[in-house]
Amino acid sequence: MAKNPYSVLGVAANAADGEIRSAFRKLAKQYHPDRNPGDKAAEERFKEISAAFDLLSDPVQRKRFDSGEIDAEGKERGYTRNWRDGAGYRQGPEGFGPGYNAGQGGANFDDLGDIFADLFGSPRGYRDKTGARGRDLRYRLEIDFLDAVNGATKRATMPDNRELDITIPAGIDDGQTLRLKGQGEKYPGGGVAGDVYVEIKVKPHPIFRREGADIHIEAPITLKQAVLGGKITAPTISGDVSLTIPKNTSSGAILRLKGRGAPSGKGRGDQFVKLRIVLPEGGDAELEEFMKRWSGGTDAAAKKTYAA
Repeated sequence: MAKNPYSVLGVAANAADGEIRSAFRKLAKQYHPDRNPGDKAAEERFKEISAAFDLLSDPVQRKRFDSGEIDAEGKERGYTRNWRDGAGYRQGPEGFGPGYNAGQGGANFDDLGDIFADLFGSPRGYRDKTGARGRDLRYRLEIDFLDAVNGATKRATMPDNRELDITIPAGIDDGQTLRLKGQGEKYPGGGVAGDVYVEIKVKPHPIFRREGADIHIEAPITLKQAVLGGKITAPTISGDVSLTIPKNTSSGAILRLKGRGAPSGKGRGDQFVKLRIVLPEGGDAELEEFMKRWSGGTDAAAKKTYAA
C-alpha cells in the first residue's frame, strides 16, 4: 500500500502548491538515480517521491484524495479495478467507465519535465509524458588518423554490451565528442532512453601531422632535384599527388597544396610539404668527386644565411 503522499514529501496536508513543489525538488535531487547509481533503495525512494508529487501536483486529484474519493495510489475507494485493451477502467454501480491509469492520478508531467530540467541543467534524467529519461552512456572510441579526416563508420560495443554503428564525420578532431541521441539506457520501468556520448581518440599517423584543418608532412628530395628542380610524388590524405620542385630549392623549404587538408566548417584546409634534402645512403663516389672539383659560392651563401 502506498504511503500518504504528504508524509512522503514531508509537507502538511494544507501545504501550498509552492511548498509541495519545493519539497519535491529537494527530495528528487537527493534521490535521483543519476546521483545514486546502483542504489536500489534510492531508486525506490525516488519512485515513491515521484508518485506522491504526481498525485498532489494535480489539483483535481489532490482534492479527490483529500476528500477520500481516491487512495494514495490514485485508485477509487470502494471500486474494483479492471483493465481493457490497456486502458484504465473502474467498476461501479453503473458498470464500467474510463478511469485513471494506476500510479498516475492525472499527474502534470509537463511540470515534472520543467523541474528536472531545472535540477540537472539538461534533459538528462527528466520525465515527460512518456515517462522518465534514462541514463546517458559514455564511450571512448580510438580511430585511425585517416578515418578521422576522411570520415568512416565504426562498429563499437557499448558499456551495456549493445553493438552500435557509429558514423565518424569527416574532419573530426582528437578529443571531440559525438552524441548519439536516444541510444543510452532506458529509465527503469520504461521511458525515454538517454543518449550515448562518444569521445574520439585519434591515433597518430607516421607521415601526416594535423594543425587545425591543415595537414603537414616532410618529403625527401635528392640534391640533384634541389639544384635542378624536378617532380616527386607526395602523399595526401586523399591519395598521392605529383609535386613540382622548383630549381635551387633549399632544404626546409615549404610548398603549399591548397585545399588538400581536412574538412572544417570553413571549408577544407591546406597541406604543407616541408622539403628535406637527403643524400644517398652509403655515399656517391661521383658526387664526392664533383664536390671536390666544384668551387661554387657555397661559403658566401652560408655566411649570408647565418648573418640573416
